[in-house]
Amino acid sequence: MASLTKTQVFIMATTAGISVANVYYSQPILNAIAHTFQINTEKAGIISVLAQVGYGIGLFFLTPIGDMIERKKLILYLQAGLFLSLLLMAFAPTLPLLYAGSLLIGVFSVVAQVILPMAASLVKENRGKIVAQIFTGILVGILVARVFSGFVTNWLGWQYVYLLSAVMVFFTGVLMQADFPPIHERFNGTYGGLLKSTIDQLRRFPLLRRTALTGMLAFGTLSAFGVTLTFYLSEPPFNYSASLIGMFGLLAAAGAFLAPLFGKLADKGTHGRSLLFSTGLTLISILILKLFPGSVAGIWLTVVLLDVGVQATQVTNISIIYSLDHLANSRINMIYMTSYFIGGALGTYLSILLWNAGGWSWATSFMILLGILSILNVIGTQRMQKQMN
Repeated sequence: MASLTKTQVFIMATTAGISVANVYYSQPILNAIAHTFQINTEKAGIISVLAQVGYGIGLFFLTPIGDMIERKKLILYLQAGLFLSLLLMAFAPTLPLLYAGSLLIGVFSVVAQVILPMAASLVKENRGKIVAQIFTGILVGILVARVFSGFVTNWLGWQYVYLLSAVMVFFTGVLMQADFPPIHERFNGTYGGLLKSTIDQLRRFPLLRRTALTGMLAFGTLSAFGVTLTFYLSEPPFNYSASLIGMFGLLAAAGAFLAPLFGKLADKGTHGRSLLFSTGLTLISILILKLFPGSVAGIWLTVVLLDVGVQATQVTNISIIYSLDHLANSRINMIYMTSYFIGGALGTYLSILLWNAGGWSWATSFMILLGILSILNVIGTQRMQKQMN
């Protein structure tokens, strides 16, 4: 089993974070994009939905290839596609091309989900800790994305968000072609056989099914909160600018650095307690919104607690799935992360519908429902494991 240096882990974490951030740049700047193309908030919200749908497509059709070919080569191809998609988004003259750019950005941003199983396959000791460090990069990328896009939009215009990101993708693409150790275990078969084998992982591991549902519900809650918070803070009595809305991401980013702590706990095998804590924290954070409507301090507290809860859930879940079969890490990761981002896309879409139908009250009630379902699923998973043992 090969090992990774601290520099290699840092490069992987940075690349993963910069890649996945592209899926979230649009959320705090939807109003600015809507103004440019003269569209309403519902049509603008589709931009964020398409990016997440594209991510799901890339997860299903592209990331399993990491079990067939050298992952470093696959990362190069994906980053090249992401670079071109960002340019399309920045220079799109029409709404259909803008939608296409957002979808393709999602498809090629799955670089992050090739890097994660790559790291898990390259290490044995402290796997949870190292994977958590790379996942911290992903979390920071997601959270800082909103701050970055808000400030750049205020100062230069939203198009420059995607141009500057293209530059960052180019440079991390160069760094990722450094000398990473090769992985010799490979899937021997056709691409069709690979996809079939990927679906087979669901049948092989009941724990994977349960864990995927937990991740879907958790990320659905976070995504619903992120997109509706933008609309909520853009309207009276707040009337916040895109850059000020993006600043809320800094609060959440601070919690991202707790991820390695949960990775260490996962290495010790305390999965059940960690998941009960994290899903409970997620629900409590949304209840604060419900109990203190219109409170800026309440929103601040929710941002921090919700992010810590979802991050802890994700890090623990990843540790669980990478312990199932290291020879199928990419395929197992695809199942889990596809479910995860389908949850995000559904959470975003349904929350926009509920926002338009009943405003903040309906949107927060939806988030509470997701939080309750997540806790019930974790409890059911623990009972299933006890019966199996």
